[in-house]
Amino acid sequence: MSIPFSAATAAYGNAAQLAQGGAGGTGPQATDGGADFGKILAESVQSVVDTGNRADQVSMDMLNGKANVVDMVTAIAETELAVESMVTVRDRVISAYQEIMRMPI
Repeated sequence: MSIPFSAATAAYGNAAQLAQGGAGGTGPQATDGGADFGKILAESVQSVVDTGNRADQVSMDMLNGKANVVDMVTAIAETELAVESMVTVRDRVISAYQEIMRMPI
């Protein structure tokens, strides 16, 4: 696999710009990125909770005869997918943290 020269040059330029911009993490990118990640993570968790609550409600409606089986199965499948996605994100965050901790200082 070969990497185009322009892509390598762009990556080097970006790395050099980040190094010159202050590696101490005091720039606006460091604080904005942290807040955005936290906000995205909170919204994702809330989305999973909302999906689970919807599946619970559809299941209760099914028991009361107000919903059909297809709606219940769809809601449960959506919840399962949301939880699996969240677990994947969690695993990758933990893996990244462990990789950072293994880096020499």
